[in-house]
Amino acid sequence: MILSVVMVAFLATAAFADWDPGDDYKMHFPQLPDPNGWDVNFIQPKVLADDWQCTETGYVTDIHFWLSSRQDMPFDIQNIHASIHTDDLSGPFSKPGHLLWQADFQPGTFTIRDDGSGPQGWYDPNPPPVVEPSDHFMTYQVNITNIPDPFVQLAGTVYWLDLSVTAFGPAGPAQLGWKTSFEHFRDDAVWADFSVTNGVVAPGGSGNFNNLVGPHLYWEPLVDPFTGQTLDLAFVITGRPVGEPGGLALIGAAVAAIRKRRRR
Repeated sequence: MILSVVMVAFLATAAFADWDPGDDYKMHFPQLPDPNGWDVNFIQPKVLADDWQCTETGYVTDIHFWLSSRQDMPFDIQNIHASIHTDDLSGPFSKPGHLLWQADFQPGTFTIRDDGSGPQGWYDPNPPPVVEPSDHFMTYQVNITNIPDPFVQLAGTVYWLDLSVTAFGPAGPAQLGWKTSFEHFRDDAVWADFSVTNGVVAPGGSGNFNNLVGPHLYWEPLVDPFTGQTLDLAFVITGRPVGEPGGLALIGAAVAAIRKRRRR
């Protein structure tokens, strides 16, 4: 009996590793990937960001997003840097503001699955931009789940999710792009290149994120390189209410309850 309850709890937890349309979410709506859209370079030092509005106060325990590899080359992700920021409404367009939370995820802390195919374009907005329509076909869903130190979001608040990755392929650094979405929310997504000097982020630089504590500066809006139309990025935020136990806690509670009944 104990084993069966443990297995049910385990399977309930494991089911959240991937995300499918119809599954739960904790944002305005899931921004699903455009099957014929762009994949925008987000290999460090480049970072991309998009905003979402929280629909239920609670922990951000899971981040799901979609990507592709340039020319469908094999890749091995070594690190995903994720951060959450306030909504900066100063200036002509909204963008990430003050840093609220950040974490790095290495292999073993996220999963990747095949998630469809279709002709998609590669886009690197750095001047001079690289624009290659019908560059690749494969789409992948990346799932960061059960984040050990999750951010707590507040209902009705707009936040920004920033992502940047480090990856390698057969011949050296891989080229991966965060997929655009056919769903639109508020302003454009944005992009920047990081050069960290006293907390200042400058375009076109290089560096790392280890000491990044200030706001991101010099963001540029992300727009379609042909039409100039706004671009949003494909991601889903999920989580659980504050105070609700996580997967391992659910298993422990189930086993403890059975043992208590047996003692009676």
